[in-house]
Amino acid sequence: MKKMLSLLLALGMVLTLAACSASGAPAGTEAAPTAGADPAAQGKVYKVGICQLVQHEALDAATQGFMDKLTELLGEGNVEFDLQNASGDTATCGTIANTFVADDVDLIMANATPALQAAAAATADIPILGTSVTEYGVAMDIQDFNGTVSGNVSGTSDLAPLDKQAQMVKDWFPDAKNVGLLYCSAEANSQYQVDTVQGYLEGMGLTCKQYSFTDSNDLQAVAQTAADASDVIYIPTDNTAASCTGTISQVLENAGVPAIVGEEGICEGCGVATLSISYYDLGVKTAEMAYDVLTGAADISTMPVGYADKQTPKYNPRVCEALGITPREGYDPIG
Repeated sequence: MKKMLSLLLALGMVLTLAACSASGAPAGTEAAPTAGADPAAQGKVYKVGICQLVQHEALDAATQGFMDKLTELLGEGNVEFDLQNASGDTATCGTIANTFVADDVDLIMANATPALQAAAAATADIPILGTSVTEYGVAMDIQDFNGTVSGNVSGTSDLAPLDKQAQMVKDWFPDAKNVGLLYCSAEANSQYQVDTVQGYLEGMGLTCKQYSFTDSNDLQAVAQTAADASDVIYIPTDNTAASCTGTISQVLENAGVPAIVGEEGICEGCGVATLSISYYDLGVKTAEMAYDVLTGAADISTMPVGYADKQTPKYNPRVCEALGITPREGYDPIG
């Protein structure tokens, strides 16, 4: 009987040790999550805070693409989104970012430059991915930007080739001499775009003048001044302009002045043509980066900024008809 009891005790110890070895942890405890492992199998629910600067078609599409793709990658029920809209107010972006930090979210998605800047000011620990940010070197005040922000920040850029956008002005309106560059002075990336495009246009022999508005309150007056002095207007990927295309359209169409613009949403509202990206696809790309960060498959500090895979030339049939402009070949109609 004593020998039998000893054998049973020894067998029990062997089985216990085997269980520990198989699970990688003592019996009765969960194994640590592994990088890239299935979140559902780990029982992990990720909290993701989304700060969107303002509601308009482009930013809305980027947010939707991000949420759709990250839900697909992590699995239904494995991610909770806290979507907050700052209604165009930079200070509100800061309040939202601080709330996310207090809630200890796993990742912040910052949609547009002021949202990214606010999130970066709020935390140096929580991973931050920007989207719809044109130039990260400008947004983050990085000299000689090499494509990687480092620290806890990365993301995707909505920058379409500015030299090609400038060439569109010349291609669509070869007789134009004076170009007005209309943008919001509160958006650093808008300033970067108009400065760059102005350089290309002046290299083509065109005369350029910048017309900046501070917010939606003085937009109409500034747009009217620009229209009165210009043969054609250029508008970059500017969030304030994108949320006020009705006002711009009324001014420009009444004046008979066309606009080449930076993205499809603005073009649909008030432009003649654009070389634009898909903001939904940009959100998808941002979600793929977020998945790698959340699951430990990538280190955000070494993650380069991502860019849209393609740009599509498009035109606005309604505006072309209203201004008596014949669309150029190779451009897809919007709508």
